[in-house]
Amino acid sequence: MREAGLSQAIEAAGGVRALARQLGVSQPTISGWRRVPADRVLAVEALTGVDRAVLRPDMYPPRDAAAAADVDPIDLARAEEYALLAALLWRAPGQDLIDRLAQLRGDASEIGMAHLALADAAAGMDAEAVSREFFDLFIGLGRGEILPYASYYLTGFLHERPLAVLRGDLARLGIERAERVAEPEDHIAILCETMAGLIRCDFGIAGLGEREFFARHVEPWAGRFFADLETSRAGRFYRAVGTLGRVMMEIEAEAFALPA
Repeated sequence: MREAGLSQAIEAAGGVRALARQLGVSQPTISGWRRVPADRVLAVEALTGVDRAVLRPDMYPPRDAAAAADVDPIDLARAEEYALLAALLWRAPGQDLIDRLAQLRGDASEIGMAHLALADAAAGMDAEAVSREFFDLFIGLGRGEILPYASYYLTGFLHERPLAVLRGDLARLGIERAERVAEPEDHIAILCETMAGLIRCDFGIAGLGEREFFARHVEPWAGRFFADLETSRAGRFYRAVGTLGRVMMEIEAEAFALPA
């Protein structure tokens, strides 16, 4: 029997077939789900508009209404930027999301120009081409062009001390490793998703705020990762994602450097 969150997502998408098409999977795959898999939550949220707390309340407990109401609109916009980066870096987007990105609007600010560049890149792409880019960049035959892990950028190896430190801090936030997710937790998408949650007050646990998490786990390496993505050989669409990420990291570092 399907869980309520999955049923709501299927209805919002227009049926099982429509959701499967948007996600780039087969219809029997969706039909076989009892709930949205952990590695599909962000994509389903982006495609259907159904909140992740509804899709997987076991992973994303509903936010306290009073706390959510206190979040500044600028901070909510920051959280959306992080959530978008997380969605694009965790899995290759489907055609529906690519088409929506092509409609992004911007302004003369750095982040606005990055949005325009991403819209321009998305306008000429289809899901198959973006999926090939994703494979070449992050998976590859043997390994991809770029390894999106904190341990690799900070030590030159995977599964090193930065991952162990991160796991300790995620435990402080009450975040546990999801079932069937093989990726180490220091994947850039997971860090972006965690930043979005901290900004939105999703976790409601004192002792580790967004400023500290950014300083400990994001700032030491994410800027270099996004700069590498921005100049990657395999990318076109993802070079624009790299630009957005680099600009976001620069803005965040400058903001957090100001006195609290």
